[in-house]
Amino acid sequence: MRTAVMTGSLVQVCLDEPPRVASVGVGVHGTESLRDVFRLPDLWQLHLYRYAGELTVDGEAHEIRPGYVSLTPPGALVRYRYRGRSEHLYAHLELPRTGDRLTVPVMQSAGAQAPMLSGLLQQAVAVAPRSHARASAEVWAALWRVAALAATREGDAERAHSPVAAAVAHVEANLAGPLSVPEVAEAAGVSHNHLIRLFRAETGATVVAYIRRRRMEQARHLLRESTLSIPAIAASVGIGDLQAFNKACRRELGASPRAVRAGG
Repeated sequence: MRTAVMTGSLVQVCLDEPPRVASVGVGVHGTESLRDVFRLPDLWQLHLYRYAGELTVDGEAHEIRPGYVSLTPPGALVRYRYRGRSEHLYAHLELPRTGDRLTVPVMQSAGAQAPMLSGLLQQAVAVAPRSHARASAEVWAALWRVAALAATREGDAERAHSPVAAAVAHVEANLAGPLSVPEVAEAAGVSHNHLIRLFRAETGATVVAYIRRRRMEQARHLLRESTLSIPAIAASVGIGDLQAFNKACRRELGASPRAVRAGG
């Protein structure tokens, strides 16, 4: 049964949960025949190619080149045309039927991500005989990277590599240290004032408010879920002074650190 909608050369997939991997391996074709025609009625096909050729999916033709990756939905009629011995990494799998839907091209270039995808799929092939769960995890990671390739081609790349995204990434990586708006702006590659305008326009908050919120969210998590000491937690979120940490907890979380830890 199909678990996604196919429109033209795009499919919609749900990746909120790991796939069930039915088979992973290295496929070798084109030695006996230069053509294959088949369906997998109930399984998706994820292929990472090491050859040049052509794939047709339900009448839509796609060029194959080394480093290209395809994601074919269940039930699709696929026709492969090879130019000789042709090798690819593959996974046949079931995907969740519910969750947020992501739009992914049936065929796309993996570009600089091809070695990473190859490593994930090769690892899935290696561990599959011993652990289906581990193989599913490796394939799941590969699928998220394939979905990210599509996002970068549809405008999400501009957001992912925007000054605001760079600023957020710098903040998240440095919550335990001192953070100033000029420092964050420098990491984002823009001026102090420009970052302030961009950040408020995109997030609705100031840079300072975002830093404060993320520090206290991390503090609340550590207070409730870990046995780290309160001074250690304060230091881990960049607030070395316990009095200041206590005030911040009361202001942002509505209770003292001890009360938050107790479930307040």
